[in-house]
Amino acid sequence: MRIAMAQITSGTDPDDNLRLVAEHTAAASADGAVLVVFPEATMCRFGVPLGPVAQSLDGPWATGVSQIAVENSVTVIAGMFTPGDDGRVANTLLVAAPDGTRIGYDKIHLYDAFGFRESATVAPGDVARTVTVDGVRIGLATCYDIRFPALFTALAQNGAEVIVVPASWGAGRGKVEQWRTLATARALDSTSYVVAVGQAEPADEELRASKAPTGVGHSQISDPFGSVVASYTGEQRLGVHDLDLGVVAKAREQLAVLANQREFRIEPTPVAYEL
Repeated sequence: MRIAMAQITSGTDPDDNLRLVAEHTAAASADGAVLVVFPEATMCRFGVPLGPVAQSLDGPWATGVSQIAVENSVTVIAGMFTPGDDGRVANTLLVAAPDGTRIGYDKIHLYDAFGFRESATVAPGDVARTVTVDGVRIGLATCYDIRFPALFTALAQNGAEVIVVPASWGAGRGKVEQWRTLATARALDSTSYVVAVGQAEPADEELRASKAPTGVGHSQISDPFGSVVASYTGEQRLGVHDLDLGVVAKAREQLAVLANQREFRIEPTPVAYEL
């Protein structure tokens, strides 16, 4: 499977960001990609009010992405914001297929960490999703979801061989190292490829210092055995990579963590034993 990682820096104008999607999708398609993965918040970066930019999957921005996917005969995955509950928005991954079909995944685990409170303006999703691209089952996760292994295991148990993780990772001490480690750990947990695509590090120093998660770059592909098969630095970049799905079958036979997983119980009351 030939996939592209589009590590971009989104601005605050959805139309400008749509042009970025068009440019990078055309280049990836010309290089043979069947799937192009953009970061979380491709529609509009974090750090600004999101309510005014939110649109439905039938709105003009998603329609524009869908047209780009159709014109280039590829599937495009890109982060956007849709209207949510209680006056909040949903942090949505748009999956736009080459036949014009559109599917959305709403981020389940919200980034209420490191001094940022995503749940103040974003409503959580509660449904895990997989889609099929070029005959391959793809699992969907977004940014902070990567810290929750159970989601990745569930996606793999539902047939996902590749799990994409668009992100706009927050900067800070040790955060790049955490991002890289988590991407590889989730690949091992799920014996899947994990394609973790981040917003590039913004050029604006004030944005880099912001508590809003505006991106650090370092997109990465980890294979089911935990090897990093592609990794970027912080700058904007488009890369096209081939995934050998035979490695997934081999890992699931040899590591067998999905097959060997067992249910267990925890004692409700700790018991102290004398040795």
